[in-house]
Amino acid sequence: MSQQDRPPTEEELRAAYEGQLKQLRVDDVVIQTIVSLINIGGRRAGLAPGSEDERDPRQLRLAIEGSRALLPLVADQLGPDANAIREALSQLQLAYTRIAGEGAPAPTAEGAAPAEPPAPKPGEPGPAQSSGRLWVPGS
Repeated sequence: MSQQDRPPTEEELRAAYEGQLKQLRVDDVVIQTIVSLINIGGRRAGLAPGSEDERDPRQLRLAIEGSRALLPLVADQLGPDANAIREALSQLQLAYTRIAGEGAPAPTAEGAAPAEPPAPKPGEPGPAQSSGRLWVPGS
């Protein structure tokens, strides 16, 4: 049996894997992660043909938030491709808004929309800040 006919040994596989890791850059992995998140987000939005039954607003939101968090880290390396990724992300955000709107509370009996929460008084934190999700410098 020649060396070409036998399967690689575990040591050979490990050496090949190490060789690939040496060439791999972190920004390449971040970019691939963003692309993967946008692709799976499209499926969770039901945008891909045949994926309508895969709609999952929670997963879609996670894909959007993950992409939004990672994109600034590699936008410079993407160059003009950053605009295409931003456009795809915008499409996912629009789809999320549409899907989330489908689950909105039904109008009241009079046909009016449910009342909005009261506006905060001057000097009090608004709903985003009081939820702890809004970062405010100095706090």
